[in-house]
Amino acid sequence: MITRQASIAAALMALGAGSGSRPSHIMPRVHINDNHHAAGTLRNGVLTVRVEVRVGMWYPDGDSAPGAAVPAFAEVGGPLQIPGPVIRVPAGTDVAVTIHDHVAGAALTVYGLHARPFVGAGAGGATPDTVVVPAGGTREVRFRLAAPGTFYYWGTTTGRSFAGRSHEDAQLSGAIIVDPPGRINPPDRILIIGEWADTQGTEGVRTRNRLLLVVNGRSWPHTERLSYTVGDTVRLRVINASPDLHPMHLHGFYYEVDSRGDGTSDTTYAPADRDRVVTERLGFGRTMAITWVPDRAGNWLFHCHVPQHFGRRGSLGMMLPPPAPAPGALPGATDNPTMQGMNGLVVGITVRPRQNGEVPARNDSGPRRHLRLLVRANQGSTAARPLYGFALQEGPTEPPPDSGHHSGPVIVLIRGEPVSIMVVNRTPEPTSVHWHGIELESYYDGVAGFSGTDAHPAPVIAPGDSFEARFTPPHAGTFIYHTHVDESRQEPAGLSGPLLVLEPGTRYDTTIDRAILISTPEDSAVDARAILWNGSLTPPPLALQAGVPMRLRFINITVSRPGMRLQLFNGGDLASWRVVAKDGAARPESRAGPTPGRQLISIGETVDVELTPATAGELRVEARTAQNRLLGTLPLRVR
Repeated sequence: MITRQASIAAALMALGAGSGSRPSHIMPRVHINDNHHAAGTLRNGVLTVRVEVRVGMWYPDGDSAPGAAVPAFAEVGGPLQIPGPVIRVPAGTDVAVTIHDHVAGAALTVYGLHARPFVGAGAGGATPDTVVVPAGGTREVRFRLAAPGTFYYWGTTTGRSFAGRSHEDAQLSGAIIVDPPGRINPPDRILIIGEWADTQGTEGVRTRNRLLLVVNGRSWPHTERLSYTVGDTVRLRVINASPDLHPMHLHGFYYEVDSRGDGTSDTTYAPADRDRVVTERLGFGRTMAITWVPDRAGNWLFHCHVPQHFGRRGSLGMMLPPPAPAPGALPGATDNPTMQGMNGLVVGITVRPRQNGEVPARNDSGPRRHLRLLVRANQGSTAARPLYGFALQEGPTEPPPDSGHHSGPVIVLIRGEPVSIMVVNRTPEPTSVHWHGIELESYYDGVAGFSGTDAHPAPVIAPGDSFEARFTPPHAGTFIYHTHVDESRQEPAGLSGPLLVLEPGTRYDTTIDRAILISTPEDSAVDARAILWNGSLTPPPLALQAGVPMRLRFINITVSRPGMRLQLFNGGDLASWRVVAKDGAARPESRAGPTPGRQLISIGETVDVELTPATAGELRVEARTAQNRLLGTLPLRVR
């Protein structure tokens, strides 16, 4: 039997080992669990499950990539699995779970194997949520699952808390799904987010030396490709079993958040109260159930919008020396930016056309407005410190060259009006532009090497080349355009901007309507902890008129502030506003009234608020971290 010390040493050794030196002859291989099949035996209203924990070799980056030795769950007599075996039953089922710990020298503590609804503390204050299995020992636990929802269980062999479980035993997690009783439930997919890290991140220090995010035990591009047909109802249950926050973004479509939970309880919303989003902030230990119906074929992404969670840093082999770049090559220069430039918390979704070839009608006819979006290196830009800028051209005359750092200009489109945007890359490195939140054809979505179809993918925009994006925005709202190549480098360099879609017959009047892009400084030496408001660390006051409603369209396109919150103050008091839209979709009527001016806004989210100051004076919007540290202030001056 392998000792705990030996298994940890093997894991660290495997981090720097290639496939030729992995100790596969010592340890069993960990299988990837797609969560399709429920564990155990259901008989006479009781589900009996026998699980064990052993150490095995896990290969999240594919079978030919470096792996790591980790503890993993398995059904007794079955293969090790990441994630662990799925417990899935109809509501009202009793569950009997037997747990064996085969990791010598390390006691196993398992959480989450308890009744739903949660019954609280037991006699003497003992919490039924905790099951301690001594090393080499066995424990049995029984509980009743009466409340439908999306839940999970998790374990640790190191005694760490959930928030600190990021290394050896970070993959000891499994789903608990309770279906409504007495009905045949439509098919769904269970996605469990896991994390491997050598250090623990905070809102103050987000950078890790090594970090890998996985979905159902695999990292992109090795995550399972989901496949649907136009018109299908897609149902996903997403479980964040990692100790990090993840704003989950779906390309090309809105999705509805049907329920939210924390692993112990789950709240299902009435249809009229469900948020319609393109990005949803999923806190650590949180769950959600979502649905959407694709009406366009092609390849789409569902991914975390924190660049470090899907960028090139994610790999168990990242301690290995990287391949030498070609002479003169710059960051971002890859043959396939999607496969080589992305990693981690990404799921690819293929939507097939209907078999009869029928395509839903879309309003894409009529005169097309033509714009040019120039991607240029501003004066002062260097390879080590790029200063890139978007310049918008409509007509024969190009905007003059720029210098320094700026956010992208506001692009204003009209709902239902076809548009052609020619993206011209004049920087020295490849790029691509994603039209974040816009419902468009897959080929124009901006993920180089992936958008479109496998047979006809969208190209990367090489230096000196261009790409035409054609779409007709079907909904008015606040959206974003930004690079989708090497985001950690190109977004802070200046490649992001507000994209507003207005109703026909209206105009963008900045006296009563302002887009506010919140981004990351390009120079960490200035202040790595700060944020920019429309490109400025110290923005000038916005002018408001007493008694006149002002719409503020907040956009978070930072690279490292997923837990940011905004607060509106009048002096030392919290003022009120109305949250009127999220991700361009109107807020449900049940929550449309005035609220205290406090709003979470994660990376890739847009939030529209309306405030009507009663009297002249000074207001301010503060941006703060989840730990309440001030990131920046936007002053508001009321006339």
